[in-house]
Amino acid sequence: MKSYDDALAAMDFRIGWTHDGIRHTDCLHAQRVNFWRDILPAGLCETMGKQPGARSVALELQAGRDLPSANPAQVFRVRWTDVEKRRLAGVEIEPCCGRFYPRGMLRGVPGVFRENIQPFRCTGLEPEGLVADCNHPLSGKKLAVEVAINDLRPKFEEHGGATTDWLETALAGPGMQARANGGPTNFFADRPFARTDENEDGVFYDRPRLVNHIDDAAIGVVSELYGRLILPGGDVLDLMGSWTSHLPAGLSLGSLTVLGLNLDELNANPRAAARVVHDLNLRPALPFGHARFDAVICTVSVEYLTRPFEVFDEVARVLRPGGLFILTFSNRWFPPKVIRIWPELHEFERLGMVLEYFRKSGKYRDLETYSLRGLPRPENDKYFGQIHFADPVYAVWGRTAPGAG
Repeated sequence: MKSYDDALAAMDFRIGWTHDGIRHTDCLHAQRVNFWRDILPAGLCETMGKQPGARSVALELQAGRDLPSANPAQVFRVRWTDVEKRRLAGVEIEPCCGRFYPRGMLRGVPGVFRENIQPFRCTGLEPEGLVADCNHPLSGKKLAVEVAINDLRPKFEEHGGATTDWLETALAGPGMQARANGGPTNFFADRPFARTDENEDGVFYDRPRLVNHIDDAAIGVVSELYGRLILPGGDVLDLMGSWTSHLPAGLSLGSLTVLGLNLDELNANPRAAARVVHDLNLRPALPFGHARFDAVICTVSVEYLTRPFEVFDEVARVLRPGGLFILTFSNRWFPPKVIRIWPELHEFERLGMVLEYFRKSGKYRDLETYSLRGLPRPENDKYFGQIHFADPVYAVWGRTAPGAG
């Protein structure tokens, strides 16, 4: 450990866990980790000291030893008179089972103050009030943690500053995508798919937008993910696509079909073998035969679907047995067209909502989620200097179950 006291590092934390048969991988890129000042996972430096030159260390965290166990004392029954319902975009948010809300909306809970944004999970609704679970979303779960050191360099001087608990930072958010107590999360009450602009989408997308909707670092993450999951030589459908499909240049395909709303954007896509103008919110039935594709991708667009259950069933129909449906998204969208519930959700809850689309269909298996946060903002990005981090990337995917089509 002594050899690291005067060092700074860039690290990648990779948290792996499983719940209800669904695999989750949540990653955080940590910049300027200060070994002398910051708090690192227990045993990390000792393990590194025993493995000179090692650039990757695997740890296993146990509930009750490295992480808090689920504590019944952290579950509170709060009367409705002590629940301050929040408003978003002029809409009062009614608590729903399985959803997360800021603790600051609760009164009379020990240690909670009005400005507290730490999440609690609503695990029950009663005539007198709600049940608030203030345990960490990952309480009681077994976590596999891999820490990769990308850059280790001497620290020439110490300027002081805040201490960062990097494991706590990496675990802020993960777990919120999982169901609570085995029951489905209620994302679908109170018109969740309403939008500010209810006109047909073809009107909004009539003008081509030949721009990227996430920054280059996020695009690289999406491209790498698609390249890792999609087998070479497959037939791919880019759903709700545009002028670029974010597929890696080195991935050879049998064919690429791009379905979107603006023909000029589709015609600008250099890899497309076929281009289809089609509004899924108007006509969710896909204009393709059964078992046509090996993979379907949907990039930064799932938040615009107003009829997702029909679309997910249709995707299962056009996929071949064992075919992949991969959805990626970030934290940016067109406000007039995003579904009403999307901005209400924590970023990790959105993973859970997309998982519910898969699960309600019943036509998919091998479900997984993935997240990556904390990459530095690219210097060529227009927000460089204003926003410190690159756009986060979230992904959910599954394979068609036997007989799904």
